[in-house]
Amino acid sequence: MCIEMKPLRRRPQSGLTLVELVMFIVIVSVALAGVLTVLNVTVKSSADPMIAKQMLAIAEALLEEVQAKSFTYCDPNDANVAAAASDQIGGVGCTSALETLGPEAGETRTSATTPFNNVNDYYVAGTGFVLASPIPDITTTFTAPAGYSAKIDIVPEALNGIASSSCPSGSTDCSASPMQALRIAVTVTHGSDSLTVEGYRTRYSPNF
Repeated sequence: MCIEMKPLRRRPQSGLTLVELVMFIVIVSVALAGVLTVLNVTVKSSADPMIAKQMLAIAEALLEEVQAKSFTYCDPNDANVAAAASDQIGGVGCTSALETLGPEAGETRTSATTPFNNVNDYYVAGTGFVLASPIPDITTTFTAPAGYSAKIDIVPEALNGIASSSCPSGSTDCSASPMQALRIAVTVTHGSDSLTVEGYRTRYSPNF
């Protein structure tokens, strides 16, 4: 009996060659590196919610601190502070200490004996009142986390029809253009991020 043997046909092989596989890996690696680079840049440039919340908390605390101070014709230590009815020294005004822009001699924000006692005391010409990191409270008992700095700007500014002019340090008579309203701007900075909150303080004088 004769059996006819048919030649086996090889099926064409399917799949990737080594060269194709290497090219695939290279292309995917380049694409993945590009995506990760963009993601990294985006994450770095985006504000951290925790940092933003901390900056806001510090800014609001400092704004509240400044707004809580007196804003009168006379320095709060002046004998006529409660009775003065004019922005001048003498007459119906202050006895000897007119309240002007800038702190009085010897006064500092955190002093236990001669602390800032008026909104104007936080005024510093040109640079604003700068608080370096870590920012202490007025008693120096507590401080803000490291890395946060702040600046307080005090600007005489009209408010809802209330005229307000500056009364430079050393003035003895500002009755012709009294300082009646102040804009308080607190800017807190952390690295490249910054946040500013603003508020107003109007003058309080019982006999005005």
